[in-house]
Amino acid sequence: MRTRLNAILGLWLLLIAAMSTACKKAPDSKPQPKGLYVVCTIGMIADVAANIAGDRARVAAIMGEGVDPHLYKSSPGDIRMMEDADLILYNGLHLEGKMGDVLGELGKRKRVVAVCDKIEHSLLRTPEQFHGAPDPHVWFDVTMWMQAADRIREALTQADPAGAADYQRRATDYAARLRELHEQTLRDIATIPQGGRVLVTAHDAFGYFGRAYSIEVRAIQGISTESEASLKDMNDLVDMLVARKIKAVFVESSVPRKTIDALVEGAKSRGHDVKVGGQLFSDAMGKAGTPAGTYIGMVQANVKTIVEALK
Repeated sequence: MRTRLNAILGLWLLLIAAMSTACKKAPDSKPQPKGLYVVCTIGMIADVAANIAGDRARVAAIMGEGVDPHLYKSSPGDIRMMEDADLILYNGLHLEGKMGDVLGELGKRKRVVAVCDKIEHSLLRTPEQFHGAPDPHVWFDVTMWMQAADRIREALTQADPAGAADYQRRATDYAARLRELHEQTLRDIATIPQGGRVLVTAHDAFGYFGRAYSIEVRAIQGISTESEASLKDMNDLVDMLVARKIKAVFVESSVPRKTIDALVEGAKSRGHDVKVGGQLFSDAMGKAGTPAGTYIGMVQANVKTIVEALK
């Protein structure tokens, strides 16, 4: 009897040991992600962060291709992403207007950084029609976006001090690429004849681009896509297109094209054929995995479209 009890006890001990081992191994059965988890509001920020972070971080963007950040509202899934993040990066300057309360609340307990908060204030556009608020589309002046990139490097370093040297090295390499992008854009836009160097778009996203690269920018709507264009604004733009014989106007990937189509029809009714010169990426990059799905590729795609349509 005693022998039988010892055998049963032995079996129980073996079973408990096996269960204990299984429980200990369970967490290791699914590899845990390493490094920082960085969540960004827009693709332009996410692309820069990924270039600077390398394999030290996982970087995700909340808003993807064709999304208008002016009108975007956070979903429950977005909030879960941000709750899980080690670092949240957003543009600021009221670009993500409808996410402001969420970002503010998260900032009380998490590391939340506006990448434009250290751009020299004197460089910011404050158009009269925007009631003194700054233009948030700073990425269209590549030299200004270089300042945002350095703020991203700084935020990554603060979240992960051990990676400081890696972040600095990659940021330096990326800055050199941005400098070349800026210089090439200057050269390309300069090939458009001066008289036809006018960029007409649906909303005023390209003000910094126009200032940096010496091209006049006219838009139907204001800086935010929430603004409304008046009939007078439309008529004034049609008059300009006809009087100056502008060849092309441009639609935007994240803005409905109906106002641009109306502009084309208005010019046609007055005897001037103006074409839609192509689609520009304004508040969102192109499809992931394509050249325009990166910040540098997006700028290059826009410049190519503009130059080919206006030359």
